[in-house]
Amino acid sequence: MATRRCVNSPDLFCYVCGFVTDKSHRKTLTPLLKKAYELYFDSKVDCGKSWAPKFICLTCSCNLRGWIRRAKKNNHMAFAAPMIWREQTNHSTDCYFCMANICGISYKNRSYIKYPDVPSVSKPIPHDPVVCPIPPAPASFTIDEEKQEESYISFSANDSDSDSDYKAAEEGFHLINYSELCDLVRDLALTKAQGELLGSRLNEFHLLAPGTATANFRQRHKNLVQYFDMSDSICYCTDVNGLLSCLGVEHSVEEWRLFIDSSKTSLKVVLLHNGNRYASVPVGYSAHMKETYENMSKLLEKIRYREYNWSICGDLKVVAILTGMQLGYTKYCCFICEWDSRDRKQHFIKKNWPIRYRMQPGNKNVLHTPLVDRDKILMPPLHIKLGLMKSFVKKLDSDTDAFQYLRNKFPGLSYAKVKEGVFIGPQIKKIMADEHFQDILSATEKDAWVAFKSVVTNFLGNKKCAEYVNVVQNCINAYKHLGCNMSLKLHLLDSHLDFFPENLGAVSDEHGERFHQDISVMESRYQGRWSAAMLADYCWTLQRDLPTQQYKRKSTAKKFKP
Repeated sequence: MATRRCVNSPDLFCYVCGFVTDKSHRKTLTPLLKKAYELYFDSKVDCGKSWAPKFICLTCSCNLRGWIRRAKKNNHMAFAAPMIWREQTNHSTDCYFCMANICGISYKNRSYIKYPDVPSVSKPIPHDPVVCPIPPAPASFTIDEEKQEESYISFSANDSDSDSDYKAAEEGFHLINYSELCDLVRDLALTKAQGELLGSRLNEFHLLAPGTATANFRQRHKNLVQYFDMSDSICYCTDVNGLLSCLGVEHSVEEWRLFIDSSKTSLKVVLLHNGNRYASVPVGYSAHMKETYENMSKLLEKIRYREYNWSICGDLKVVAILTGMQLGYTKYCCFICEWDSRDRKQHFIKKNWPIRYRMQPGNKNVLHTPLVDRDKILMPPLHIKLGLMKSFVKKLDSDTDAFQYLRNKFPGLSYAKVKEGVFIGPQIKKIMADEHFQDILSATEKDAWVAFKSVVTNFLGNKKCAEYVNVVQNCINAYKHLGCNMSLKLHLLDSHLDFFPENLGAVSDEHGERFHQDISVMESRYQGRWSAAMLADYCWTLQRDLPTQQYKRKSTAKKFKP
């Protein structure tokens, strides 16, 4: 068989039935399942080959396990003979995995997949009452361990699912105290009413320690609301030092940066920790303001930015507003130098442009006095990555296989969005992990794509390789050969590498973009009644009363350690 890999990984298919199964419905072939497979189909399990799947779907797993343990009378497989896998001779006409079209398929619509008929597989044969009846489940059986010789585990039809080596805790029954209850409510993201209901039910079951209050969740934000105020349709923090001290961390200006961005519902000002060790803290919020110079000036004045003088991160539109630049496609759109975006003859040729030493209003697209110092601006690696992806996709011809492959990979995106290269971060990561996409590109497109992936991996993330200057220059040259226009984001990479921080992943604007998703639950919960109580209630969910190390399963959300 050809040495190249299959279009679809064999592990995306079930070893027993051959159907596509996603990660959440995929199970490992345990010794119990292998034994049930051998007894039911009278054949050995051989899933150690590279050309055969190594997993089993949830349906087959439940049916085999229920049959061998006699859980129910109707627990059995739907077929008498399973999927038989053989090594493929080629990828074009004899590969089950390459010929199955599963792009855009989820667990709900997987029934629409048309599976190919190829010589390398034998599809399952259904049961027949006369020829292929349902085999009876064994009364008892043993499972031989592969790694431990002469040792086995014995099961019987009436065995329970309990672990034989389980030992009960010596300290006895544990009652939940108030601190543990609060942390549980935070981890489950419960509302005030739901937190009271949980506490009440646990109290009825006698699972709470004596004296544990369950009605305090109504006023859980009381200690934090004193640090917020609301005026001029802006909810803002009046004492950042006091708020962070209440959350259990000392405020050091060098360890935090200010993120400003707007979503479809609101304009947010958030403090992000450098290195993303702590949770993001909202210090400004407005549901009725847009990204304008006047509104930005009000927000910075409310939170007393001049007193703290944090570093600023955000997209290039926010950066242009904070530096007093004119928005839109302007001639001089760079806030560092006097780069001429209209002089295309000098693009990709001239690197050193005159530096803007004075941001004087009325001169070269400067409209207002800058609100922040230029040295406090942090480059947005996420938006630079989105810009590079957009420039690359816009040069793909809509008739090529690569463009059609992107459309099939993201069926939820409209034709206009794919044509303009409008992708988000998770979608770009998915494309970068797809090795087949690189194989269908032309030589020039492939060079640009490889260079783009190298920049994202070796420069725009947490790791900066020693040869990052050459990596960035190779990407710019590849985009030039592809025929891309010099955008502002390409210009920043081409002319101002010294302006980028050492670790872009530690100060990435992607952490701020995630905050939009984190606070969206709180926004929908208050249903338009946005006030200081909402931000205080959100900050309450960021706290912890007990260390997370004591729990076996921990919450993935960022918290402030006690």
